[in-house]
Amino acid sequence: MAAARGSTEGNTLHVILELWKIVTGGAPRVIAQNSYMAEMSIMWLRVAAALYSIGLLDAILTIIRRRARLFRVALWALSLAAVFHLVSIVEEGVALNHFPASGFYESMSLCAFLITALFLFIYWRYRLDSLSVFIFPLVFVMTLVASLGRPVSTSWASQTVRDTWLMVHVVLVLLGYAALLFTAVAAVLYLLQERELKRKKPRSFYHRLPPLGTLDDLITRFMGLGFVLITLAVIVGSTWAFVELGTGWVTEPKIAISLFTWGIYLAMVFLRVSAGWRGRKAAVLAITALGCSALTWAAHVQLQNVLVR
Repeated sequence: MAAARGSTEGNTLHVILELWKIVTGGAPRVIAQNSYMAEMSIMWLRVAAALYSIGLLDAILTIIRRRARLFRVALWALSLAAVFHLVSIVEEGVALNHFPASGFYESMSLCAFLITALFLFIYWRYRLDSLSVFIFPLVFVMTLVASLGRPVSTSWASQTVRDTWLMVHVVLVLLGYAALLFTAVAAVLYLLQERELKRKKPRSFYHRLPPLGTLDDLITRFMGLGFVLITLAVIVGSTWAFVELGTGWVTEPKIAISLFTWGIYLAMVFLRVSAGWRGRKAAVLAITALGCSALTWAAHVQLQNVLVR
């Protein structure tokens, strides 16, 4: 009886040891698998962002040339990007073991995908392609921001590369603001010209003002140029901030203000190009955008401290 009892206890202990080996050996494998899926999720999200960039290029060409150039190609790229985006969201959810909408970057990615899916449905149902000027850049920037939510182990190759990258961002911002300033000046002259035309006896300086058609054309051209420059500045600046500050880059107030200003600029361009806002409405909107840009620049005056650090 004692021998049988000892054999039973030995078997029980053996089973417990085997279970412990399975548990302790399986946990690292599960963790490693989740980590791998999280890395793959970011990779697919960045592939989607690269495909979305074709839509951004189409929007830029539409704004500058005033007609769609790559819409068909951009639409197919957007559809393919949506597939990769969905795969990224699913893998992210499996890796986190919950619905991927709890954090800022997860929510940003999910919102970008939902906007893409909604646009594709609207286009399929109504063939409403005029929204692409607004949707393509918005989805690209949202996906780009979402893809910068996982820290990287690499750093700047050298201090020169870091400073050069930042200077490119600053130059693009200054050029964009200069274009926006010209837009606002043309808008003010437009409002003055319009006001004088309504007077029965225009004042003497009225005859020195450019025609309304010329001013309206200047507003369109400088607005498009400024949008391109500011968009490039946002892309370069976001990448620089991610490498420099890590995943907490988006919490910087000046970066949040910059993204908000870019959104105002995008809305202004969309209303101008697709919604047909011209004349007085476009002039007031241009002046409003200049005010937002002035606030953004005030938030960036501390860049000099970063440069000399």
